[in-house]
Amino acid sequence: MPRNAEVIRQWTILREIERARLTGVTIETLAELSNVTTRTIRRDINAIQEAGFPIYDDKSGDDGRTRWVMNGQAFRGLTTGLSVSELSALYFSRTLLSALAGTPFTDDLERAFEKLGTSLTPHMRKFLDQLPQIFVTKHDPMRRRIAEDADHPQHVARALEATLHHRQATLLYASRSSQRTKSYVVHPYRLAYAQGGLYLLAFVPEYGEVRTFAMERISQVSLLEETFTPPTDLPTAVFPHSLGVHSGPPERVSVAFDASVCEYVASRDWHPSQRWEASDDGGRSLTLDVCIDESLVSWILSFGPRARVVTPSHLVTTIAQEFDRARARYAAGV
Repeated sequence: MPRNAEVIRQWTILREIERARLTGVTIETLAELSNVTTRTIRRDINAIQEAGFPIYDDKSGDDGRTRWVMNGQAFRGLTTGLSVSELSALYFSRTLLSALAGTPFTDDLERAFEKLGTSLTPHMRKFLDQLPQIFVTKHDPMRRRIAEDADHPQHVARALEATLHHRQATLLYASRSSQRTKSYVVHPYRLAYAQGGLYLLAFVPEYGEVRTFAMERISQVSLLEETFTPPTDLPTAVFPHSLGVHSGPPERVSVAFDASVCEYVASRDWHPSQRWEASDDGGRSLTLDVCIDESLVSWILSFGPRARVVTPSHLVTTIAQEFDRARARYAAGV
């Protein structure tokens, strides 16, 4: 069983115990919920306790059964071990977490920061609330527009539940590439945040492969009673061969940059596979092992005449054709 599945199960157990803080929850119930043996649940509970979470077994119920409960009082002193600067940094970081807006975590984060703020004096909070005027975050132009879809948070929540509990689901998805809306039965594996949007990675039995679904293009999510067994060889990284959100096979790509942009380009990590080589004209050549997708093409085009694709030949042709189309539009004034 992959390590991710164990961690997800333990996180689910912790949440169930926290939810049942007044009545407690039995090991048998947790085993049924997670579809594992009670022996596995006992190991999970031991791991959670060793991690420092204040859960304990309680036998005070009328039926005499052992139930697991969380000591909520233990969290009242959660922030006392933090310095003022650490508390301040956490409180201020709420301005940096706008990427999670529209997800099931939005309300939880707001409540968490409100509670965190109670650990600060009114004067400290007043000071920190002024910091966004000094240290600001720029609006992400790649951020997906989802505000008009009131059901989006529910779709994300159902996708997350399907992923956590390995439940099959049906999606109604409007594909941008095919320009049509279709219903899919999927095995959701993972949710990923990339380029300003949330994506669902799911195995599609109809096609026998894992596909990527942009959450903002999903109009319906229904959970099925059937479950699935997740693969054990899922990569730890998402879209590992892409500069964007594509999952195609990698190719060796070489791009020559003019000296005028070398300092800027070389100062950033574009991809783990990148390798640099100096050119005689003062420029530099960058080699990447990535898939040829829209993100790569757009990235190269963003440098205009200051970047030239060397290999592969079909990418050279693609970039040249894009410039030809742009030149033709400017010439025609359209």
